[in-house]
Amino acid sequence: MAKRDARSLSTEAQEDLRRRVIQAIIEQGLSQLEATRVFGVSRQAVTGWVRRYRRKGEAGLASGRRGRPPQPRLTGAQARQVQRWIRDRCPDQLKLPFALWTREAVQELLAKRIGLRVSLSTVGRYLRSWGMTPQKPLRHACERDPAAVEHWLQVEYPRLRQQAKQEGATIWWEDEMGMRSDHQTGRSYSVRGHTPVLPGTGQRFRCNMISAITNRGHLCFRLFTGNVNADLFIDFLQRLRRLSHKRALLIVDGHPAHRARKTQRWLEEHADQMRLIFLPAYSPDLNPDEMLNQDVKSNAVGRQRPHTLAQMMQTVLSCLRSRQRRRDLVQRYFHEANVAYAAL
Repeated sequence: MAKRDARSLSTEAQEDLRRRVIQAIIEQGLSQLEATRVFGVSRQAVTGWVRRYRRKGEAGLASGRRGRPPQPRLTGAQARQVQRWIRDRCPDQLKLPFALWTREAVQELLAKRIGLRVSLSTVGRYLRSWGMTPQKPLRHACERDPAAVEHWLQVEYPRLRQQAKQEGATIWWEDEMGMRSDHQTGRSYSVRGHTPVLPGTGQRFRCNMISAITNRGHLCFRLFTGNVNADLFIDFLQRLRRLSHKRALLIVDGHPAHRARKTQRWLEEHADQMRLIFLPAYSPDLNPDEMLNQDVKSNAVGRQRPHTLAQMMQTVLSCLRSRQRRRDLVQRYFHEANVAYAAL
C-alpha cells in the first residue's frame, strides 16, 4: 500500500488515524512495521505516535497548532523608532550593556524599550528587512563637534572651493602617518584549526610619512624616521611649493607642528604662495589623505615582511612613486563616501 502524507488530512482525520494505529499496535498486537504497511504511513510517524502515547496517553495523540507559529510583530511606528535608535545612538547611550549593535543588543532593546521578547533569528529577520547589515564601525572621538563638522561641509569648504576657483589656487589635503614593521593586513589560507605562522624579524622598527594630495590626482610626500616638528613640516611645505605651480591652499589638522610659531612665520613670508586651512577638530574622516594612508599601510606595509628599516622604507617609497605616476588612483581616494564632498 502506498504511503500517504497525513499532513494533507484534516485535524480530526489525523487524530483518528493516530488512534486506529495505536489501537492496532497496543490492543491487537500489530508490530510497528506491519502498521506502516496496513495504514500506509511512514515508520517514523508510527514510532513518534507510539512514543507520545506511552508518555502522555490519549492526550499525546491530539493535534497541536498547525502551520508556522505566530511571530510577534512590531507596529510601523515601533519599527521606525527602533531603526532611529540603532542609527543615531550607541547601545550604552540607551543604558544597554553593549558597545556595538549586535543581534543580542537589539533583542534586549526590544525587550526593555518596546516590551517585546523575540528570538535572535527574529531579530535577524527584522534587521535584514530594515536593510541593516553587520559592518565594521568607524571611530569618532567624543570631543568631536557635530555642529563644526556640519558647518565645514555646508559653509566653509564650499566657500574655500569658490575662493580657490577665483584665485586660480590648488586645494591640497595633508596628513602624517606612522608605520611599524609588525603591522599586518589581510588573511592567509591554512588548514582548518591550524593558524598560519608568518616568519619575520623579532625587531620592531618604524618610519613616518607626511603627504598631501589633490582631487586632480597630484601627490607630494616625504618619508622620515624622526618626529614631526616645525622644521620638518616647513621642509615639506617647501617641497610642496616647488611642486605646485599655483598658490596652494593646504588643508591640515591641528597637529602642533602646523600651529607652531616658526611655521606661522614661514607662512607669513610666503602668504602669496601658501595658506593653511584647519579641519574641524577630531575629524580625520573628512580628510581624503587618510585614504592614501590606509592604502600604503594595507598594501605596502601590511602585506610585506621587511627585515630592516631600509627595506621597509624602500617598499613604501616604491608604492608612493607608483601612486604618483597613477593620478587616476589618487583621484579614487576621493570616491569614498566620507570624503566624496572634496572631489569637486
